[in-house]
Amino acid sequence: MNYAGMTRANAPARIDMRSDTVTRPSEGMRDAMMAAEVGDDVYGDDPTVNALQDKVAAMLGKEAALFMSSGTQSNLCAMLGHCARGEEILTGRDYHVFIDEAGGASVLGGIMFAPMPIAEDGSLDPDDIDRTIKPDDEHCPISTLLTLENTWHGRVIPQDKIHAAARRAKDRGLSVHFDGARMMNACVKLGIAPADLVAEADSVSMCLSKGLGAPVGTVLAGSKSLIRRAHRARKLVGGGMRQIGVMAAAAMYALDHHVDRLADDHANAIRLGDQLRAVDKLHVDMDVVDSNMVFVDMPKGSSEPLQSYLRERGILINAGEPQMRLVTHLDCGADEVDLFVDEIRGFFA
Repeated sequence: MNYAGMTRANAPARIDMRSDTVTRPSEGMRDAMMAAEVGDDVYGDDPTVNALQDKVAAMLGKEAALFMSSGTQSNLCAMLGHCARGEEILTGRDYHVFIDEAGGASVLGGIMFAPMPIAEDGSLDPDDIDRTIKPDDEHCPISTLLTLENTWHGRVIPQDKIHAAARRAKDRGLSVHFDGARMMNACVKLGIAPADLVAEADSVSMCLSKGLGAPVGTVLAGSKSLIRRAHRARKLVGGGMRQIGVMAAAAMYALDHHVDRLADDHANAIRLGDQLRAVDKLHVDMDVVDSNMVFVDMPKGSSEPLQSYLRERGILINAGEPQMRLVTHLDCGADEVDLFVDEIRGFFA
């Protein structure tokens, strides 16, 4: 993500299309949080956290799971669990673990990254995996792990391409980690179960605070041995939490109530893109609107003025140039889309 032009809200906005991370807990979610039974999760006796971990492990078809404070922490603990110092992670050169997570695996784990080319749909070519894996030579790091993600910049990567990359890596002796920041968007779009989406992955990081609408949290799932190592890594990076059942309850509510409704976000993104491409001076490629993101090509020099114009009207965006990313979500439905487009028309008029 390009963070140029990001805004900081001083008050709740009428419309916020910066990201699907900006959602606020619904009334039902707040009620679930208030009623949550809690314990001390560092001691392993928070019943709501334990229930969430069991639920996600079963949902993803894995042996065990661990609640984390964020997707970055979850990915980091997974990479530290899979790799030792001097080993190497293969990933896409524009995948989140490489470009947007502060190089944590390298800084804290002494782990190398080997970025690879990405196809237009966000997939990796299995032959590139073969070319990138290092030989058994003392001059080279040891290739240990492949990381994948789906969705990628809002694009839903075809499942056969995800499986092809994962199988090639495993055939070559690598483990596979799946960064599922918006994996439930991919599941809804593809019409497949979460366990099927990540069937080839040895570990999965499933974020709960984006389209699913929980206020915080990600769950890492994998084998019991991997989760034990990740649990130790979580402690290392200061991720132990205490009466965190209140947040686990929000996550449980999200999984029970907010998965199927992701289709509404996808429909609203199409609604948004269709209207914006009718605005003079803007261009939207509808072929890439797969889930809840719309990318708009902007006229040169329009980004900052547009951002200021909308902020004065209670609307928040990240208006980078030459492209603006807009995100639909739980708090941004059809009415908000229509109001937003009216304001955009007013600016460019």
